[in-house]
Amino acid sequence: MCPPINAQPGAECATPPPRVVEKHMEDGTRLTMKAPNTSGDAPCEGEKFFRPPFNIKSWIRDILVAFFIAIFIIVFVVQPVKVEGTSMEPVLMDQERIFVNRFIYQFKDISRGDVVVFRYPRDHKKSFIKRVLAVPGDEVEIRAGMVYLNGRRYEEPYVPPEFGDKRSYPRTIVPPGRYFVLGDHRSSSNDSRNWGFVEKQLIYGKAFFCYWPVAQFGLVK
Repeated sequence: MCPPINAQPGAECATPPPRVVEKHMEDGTRLTMKAPNTSGDAPCEGEKFFRPPFNIKSWIRDILVAFFIAIFIIVFVVQPVKVEGTSMEPVLMDQERIFVNRFIYQFKDISRGDVVVFRYPRDHKKSFIKRVLAVPGDEVEIRAGMVYLNGRRYEEPYVPPEFGDKRSYPRTIVPPGRYFVLGDHRSSSNDSRNWGFVEKQLIYGKAFFCYWPVAQFGLVK
């Protein structure tokens, strides 16, 4: 119990004495036991008690919440992908690891210049990664390796001269719900010049961040 209010300064707390409990057995024997005092007296100021460093239930709850948030992000928002092949060099190199945003096209349209991941139109078990060059309604044409959109030359600073080629593609209007895609490394890319347009429902994400190797760490442009 704590010292009374008018106690002298420096008075110490006194531990309440144990209670004496008597229990009578059936054979007449009497047992006397000492039990701790469980009175509701408040602890004295400065008295120290052991308290666990954390609440185990709260700790487990936080871990589970973080786990399910991570699962939601991986399944519905961001997917790690490994680049295989050289068709997107020099922007994306063979064996690079990137993050693909699977959610972005729920809120915005696919745009020219987007680097997208999609199911290969001729085999949906395979995934390709290419750059969108023309969107529905665009008139696209390639003359000796030079891309023309709607009658005007389309500048592509991401394609160095040594990665280009001299292939041509006839003037074509991109149909509704389809996209014309090319690899940045034109001389080694299997793309819309070979097998035509990509349907919108086959495009499932936009490449937006490279996380490995460290030298390539950063946004995909």
